[in-house]
Amino acid sequence: MGKSTLARLFAQRSGRKLYEVDLERHPELDEVFASRDTSRILSELEYLIDKGPIDDHASLLFLDEIQAAPSAIAALRSLHEDRPDLPVIAAGSLLEFVLADHAFSMPVGRIEYLFLEPMGFEEFLEALDETSLLELLLTYRLTDVFPGTAHRRLLGRLRDYMLVGGMPEAVGVFTETESFAAAGSVHASILETYRDDFAKYGTRSEIARLRRVYGFVPGAVGDKFKYSRVDSDVRSRDVKRALELLVMARVVRRVTHTDATGLPLGATLKESAFKTYFLDVGLMNAACGIDRLTPEQVADARFVNEGAMAEQFIAQHLPLIAPDDRAFTPTYWLREGRTNNAEVDFVHQLGSDVAPIEVKAGKSGSLKSLLELVSAQHYDRALRFDTNPPQLQRVSHTRSHGDDVIEFTLLSLPLYMVEQTSRLWRNLASDNPP
Repeated sequence: MGKSTLARLFAQRSGRKLYEVDLERHPELDEVFASRDTSRILSELEYLIDKGPIDDHASLLFLDEIQAAPSAIAALRSLHEDRPDLPVIAAGSLLEFVLADHAFSMPVGRIEYLFLEPMGFEEFLEALDETSLLELLLTYRLTDVFPGTAHRRLLGRLRDYMLVGGMPEAVGVFTETESFAAAGSVHASILETYRDDFAKYGTRSEIARLRRVYGFVPGAVGDKFKYSRVDSDVRSRDVKRALELLVMARVVRRVTHTDATGLPLGATLKESAFKTYFLDVGLMNAACGIDRLTPEQVADARFVNEGAMAEQFIAQHLPLIAPDDRAFTPTYWLREGRTNNAEVDFVHQLGSDVAPIEVKAGKSGSLKSLLELVSAQHYDRALRFDTNPPQLQRVSHTRSHGDDVIEFTLLSLPLYMVEQTSRLWRNLASDNPP
């Protein structure tokens, strides 16, 4: 995700002297951190790094791959309390696996958690130097006529993003080469690295279950998750344990059913009904075997999982428009019955509103489930993502039982405009022409 690179860039741009140690290369330091003796810890690190004393607020201590020395996590409390003048950054891969298996006192109130998501579509445009397209997205108002040429170019770049995704190295390689095959090589390396990392955590059977769930999710994106589909020969609780670890590590994204009766959406969760999504759409497609295509093949291809791609794209962008991703719980709405099933892809909080969200991979599609939810909860606004230019319309719907007519405003946005959702939703009233 680029955590190490960001820490180095931060030190450089803030004018701090960086003291970096890779704890995966020095696991023997776990014993040093276990002492909780700040003077000893800093002394050992100073001689290891050999950059002089770590002695002032202009320094920055960076503990990389902290999962390799679990005692260092607990020692963050001592470092903070004994040396409040010394800023410390810690980064780790699959860190949640360590937190789940080690019994130590967490430094509650002494650390701030920051989570990195894959690069969003707008960052992707910035990386490709598509400044005019990015500026259009940032300044567009619902009363504007959206240029057709820009729309077609953005759909092309959206197609690129669906295959490249937002992992920084894959984006960097694609920016330099415009080669999907080169980005695919990066994807293959990342996917295999995750699989190899599982071997460091748990028994052989636990590792096997992690790999089964990890391999299952990319091909089942957007489907209601059933443990038996992963492995019918393994107990559900064992599959659940593996899934929970991958969700905690944010390798898998879980979207849980909510009644959607109002805020907070998390107050009416039904934990047994949920869907799963993968870390990144580019990795998802690579795991499913869609990689190493030429630009011409990508332009002409019709993928059987285009609906899943669109949902995955929105799922991984929702945290980017949430007010606080640390507390963000993605949700959807589901009604199951013998003859009248209904599902709305996502239900999201936008300001003080509950926004039901329907996602379409193309230009058209039924809104039956969305209408059912809007009618049931009497929402006055709803949101749809598809491949049409942005559009605002007033919808009238007669309820299936009775003569009541439900009217609401439907904001339709192209998928590539997802990161502007909060702004456009907030400005709906002022931008909506009489």
